[in-house]
Amino acid sequence: MRFLHDFGHYCLFISQVFTKPEKTRLYYKQTVKEIEKLVIDSVGIVIVISIFMGAVITLQTRYNLENPLIPLYLIGLTARDTMLLEFSSTMVGLILAGKVGSSIGSEIGTMRVTEQIDALEIMGVNSASFLILPKITAAVFFNPFLTMLSMFVGIFGGYLACVFTGALPPVDYVYGIQYWFIPFYISYALVKTVVFAFIITTVPAYYGYYVSGGALEVGKASTRGVVFSSILILLANLILTELILAK
Repeated sequence: MRFLHDFGHYCLFISQVFTKPEKTRLYYKQTVKEIEKLVIDSVGIVIVISIFMGAVITLQTRYNLENPLIPLYLIGLTARDTMLLEFSSTMVGLILAGKVGSSIGSEIGTMRVTEQIDALEIMGVNSASFLILPKITAAVFFNPFLTMLSMFVGIFGGYLACVFTGALPPVDYVYGIQYWFIPFYISYALVKTVVFAFIITTVPAYYGYYVSGGALEVGKASTRGVVFSSILILLANLILTELILAK
């Protein structure tokens, strides 16, 4: 029953968020700020993690491939498809759920306990839409660029692993990442990214928006937002994989 209550409350919260902003100019200015906070500030961690993910996938595949009948270029193909299908969308989504989600939950929660949200509502501002809709817009429209960046950097990380460790001839790796490329895999990853971005921004915001108490409760609400958004990302990943990739 608790789940049904929270789900219904969350749906009402989303309906409140997706209302027309009172002042469109302020909404656009706020969206630009959120793009910098939620997307641009996450570029560094996405690049670092993607490089290491691509390198580790390549090396692990190489060291566990003992069959001499399997051509080495399949290692590059495996690294490419793993980054495209799963790591660049799901793993980056989980990382952003921790980084961005905790930031959103603590920001909104702090505004609630310090009565800043109450002040907005007294002035006749739809606080949910004003504070959260720009975050959703920024993440949904620009997180796919982070995913594309992760794909490129991850594949390049695998190439660097080949060059610096000598585990695989770089020529074979490059041939593998070019072999039997399916463009639909990129579309599939971007669809997942949009869904994950919506979860990352709305779930922590929901827990922060309805927090009550002091700083301790803000921390607990932020943690709950990260935990539940991570669980929902994994669930959405399973559902989308079954719906999109199932033949």
